[in-house]
Parts: sequence; C-alpha cells; structure tokens
Amino acid sequence: MTDKELYKTVEIALEEIRPFLKNDGGDIELVSIENQKLVKVKLLGTCIDCTVNQMTLKSGVEMTIKKHAPQIEQVVNIRA
Repeated sequence: MTDKELYKTVEIALEEIRPFLKNDGGDIELVSIENQKLVKVKLLGTCIDCTVNQMTLKSGVEMTIKKHAPQIEQVVNIRA
C-alpha cells in the first residue's frame, strides 16, 4: 500500500469513529503517518481534556484504524 493509499484508508477509519467523538463534543485530526506503522492524531474539542481520552484512543481509535490498516502498530495523540 502506498503512503497516499494508507493515508486515505486511515482517514476512512477516522470517519467511522468521528460521529462518536462529535456526539460528545470532540473530534480528531490525522496529523501524520510515520513509516507506515505509527499514526499521529490530534484530539480536538472536549476530547482534549477528557479523562478517558487515552482509553478512547486505544480502544476506539486505534482499534478502528487497525481494522482498516492492520500494518499500523500504534496510534498516539499529539498535544498542541
């Protein structure tokens, strides 16, 4: 899979999880993908200070991205 294809695949995965985040006043933005293994995202809105954002990141976002792109090993949140 090319970098461009992987980027599009990860965006599709984020679109799948985004409605749940927006329902709670949050959102997510894809920052970068490194070495086709590490996805960097930025949690937005109420997700920034949410006490369960790491759980959301691992059990929701990372799981959804890996479902679409199994080669992804890790998803991390980049704080502004």
